[in-house]
Amino acid sequence: MADKEIVEKILEKVAAEGRTSLTAPEGRQVCEAYGIPTPAERLATTAEEAVAQAEEIGLPVVLKIVSPDILHKTEAGGVLVGLATADAVADGFRAIVANAEAYDADAEITGVQVQRMLSSGQEVIIGATTDATFGKIVAFGLGGVLVEVLKDVTFRLAPLDRDEAFSMIDGIAAAEILRGVRGAEPVSRDALADVLTRVGTLVTDFPQLAEVDLNPVLATPGGATAVDVRILVDPEAAREPVRFSQEEILASMTRIMKPASIAVIGASAEAGKIGNSVMKNLVDGGYAGEIHPINPKAAEILGRKAYPSISDVPGDVDVAVFAIPAKFVPAALDDAGRKGVAGAILIPSGFGETGNMELQDQVVAIAREHGVRILGPNIYGYYYTPENLSATFCTPYDVKGGVALSSQSGGIGMAILGFSRSAKMGVSSIVGVGNKADIDEDDLLTFFEQDENTELIAMHLEDLKDGRSFAETAKRVSARKPVVVLKAGRTSQGAKAASSHTGALAGDDKVYDDILRQSGVIRAPGLNDLLEYARGIPLLPTPKGENVVIITGAGGSGVLLSDACVDNGLNLMEIPPDLDTSFRKFIPPFGAAGNPVDITGGEPPTTYRNTIALGLEDERIHALILGYWHTIVTPPMIFAELVSEVVSEYRAKGIHKPVVASLAGDVEVEQASSFLYEHGVVAYPYTTEKPVAVLGAKYRWARSAGLLG
Repeated sequence: MADKEIVEKILEKVAAEGRTSLTAPEGRQVCEAYGIPTPAERLATTAEEAVAQAEEIGLPVVLKIVSPDILHKTEAGGVLVGLATADAVADGFRAIVANAEAYDADAEITGVQVQRMLSSGQEVIIGATTDATFGKIVAFGLGGVLVEVLKDVTFRLAPLDRDEAFSMIDGIAAAEILRGVRGAEPVSRDALADVLTRVGTLVTDFPQLAEVDLNPVLATPGGATAVDVRILVDPEAAREPVRFSQEEILASMTRIMKPASIAVIGASAEAGKIGNSVMKNLVDGGYAGEIHPINPKAAEILGRKAYPSISDVPGDVDVAVFAIPAKFVPAALDDAGRKGVAGAILIPSGFGETGNMELQDQVVAIAREHGVRILGPNIYGYYYTPENLSATFCTPYDVKGGVALSSQSGGIGMAILGFSRSAKMGVSSIVGVGNKADIDEDDLLTFFEQDENTELIAMHLEDLKDGRSFAETAKRVSARKPVVVLKAGRTSQGAKAASSHTGALAGDDKVYDDILRQSGVIRAPGLNDLLEYARGIPLLPTPKGENVVIITGAGGSGVLLSDACVDNGLNLMEIPPDLDTSFRKFIPPFGAAGNPVDITGGEPPTTYRNTIALGLEDERIHALILGYWHTIVTPPMIFAELVSEVVSEYRAKGIHKPVVASLAGDVEVEQASSFLYEHGVVAYPYTTEKPVAVLGAKYRWARSAGLLG
């Protein structure tokens, strides 16, 4: 159990003295209070004391200057190692003090830390920092060049449990070193996990700890010891963003997504105006609720009575869509707030994305005053197909389905719309979030989690306003529904462009990558991947195990499909002898069983049918990847129809396994792929990578949700 009282007293002293860091002895006390092992040490104020303490601790020792004014001890010449005699310790004490005085004549010197020198162990770095996006995060990596040059480090949200700690230890590229190489003994994973979890608990208990750096920690087969401790304090590090409760979010988002009435502020009868397009989409899209155009210069717009102000509308209004210039938004928003609207949909630009944060902050303050949630500003609007709701100036969309999509960029939003229409992908919702002055991905996840019309959530984002809240919500949601994220700005140049685009800094991509994975989120590498995952994952049944089998009519495709399986973390099943014998009954002697199962290109449709049926029937096989090669013996549509028939046959028997297909051939394979997709088999022409990537994404979600048994 941690002794919080000790840490509280130390931090009170640090605050009273106006310091921003702990001394080394104070850092050691904090570690001791939280059960983090440190080497035996003493504080000496004279050379004689240093000698006596060194002999008591046991030579050799390390000497370190202790000063609240000297944070980087090595730079000040304040560290000496390997002092093995009494004379060396005495001389070292005097040298360190002299170096410190020369480095900073005004520095307060508390004394010299005499620390037992540990001579063996693998150096690792364990620390915690306050990330601008995610708050308190814990970091782990090997010491020395592997961290500084190769950036071989991994991150998790604090606090973390032991399983997450073990995933950090195993998650670095150099993890094999910790397991023991070239005859070396493995270090204690339990001891490292213990230190990691204790550091996470420490910074959670004391959020004013801006940074905790244990560098190095020496890991041995018997334990893990923090040799050097550096702790920084900043009251600002404890500050958290404004957060709404889950109940508050649901109440507002339900009224926004399922409104009984909508007002369009800036509605227009003139074609080409945004206010006209919003009105047309609401009316022509089939929205059945009340639509109130707001325009002080019109009596009627598109057959609806117009009102000078939203305050003049009789009855309640759930949502106000703003289609007016930015400078007029504050006054109109104040009127909408007094009317009691739940959501303000701010289409206009001219806010934070142009540097006008003052105006954006003003509208947020007005919204907070009235309890209004803001979507935007600088957005294309939003769609919710179960309500036939197209609250947008873009084209309407009415293909209903279970995929909810969101984008931070309007251009990406239009790509989402176009892909959905082209692929006939049924969606429950498409939402633009723009500047995210208020409503963000966390709010959307909270609504879509309980939305019976949504099976999967796919999100394009350039930053996260409150990464911790998003991660915690995503972890809860992804246990039930897949969450797919395209995080733009994963390179330094992309991050720079994201910053200039949204006015919000994109966080370090490694932090994003690790914490999104910790939250069970499926990360898409590109826009097309995001959209194909969104389309394909819901079609694939959840696999019951890891065994994947490739059945192919072309050896070359089998090789590429095997590579794609490795790239996507899929396990190619080792075919047992009896199953090998069963496959060989259906393939020619010059074919190959094993995995991939190569039936060769000249085989008739029955060979495909029989081998696929065997793959579906055998309980040891959990997923199938089909590689088709266009031949006159088995033309593309014949292949597509037989695959569809055999998969449907086994689904009727209650056997549901994911099946994906790669089709190589002339243009006829395009129609065959479309036919397969329409019949529940994820299929693509001219690519071996894409179907396997979709299957891999399904597997990543199933693993994180604990569904593979």
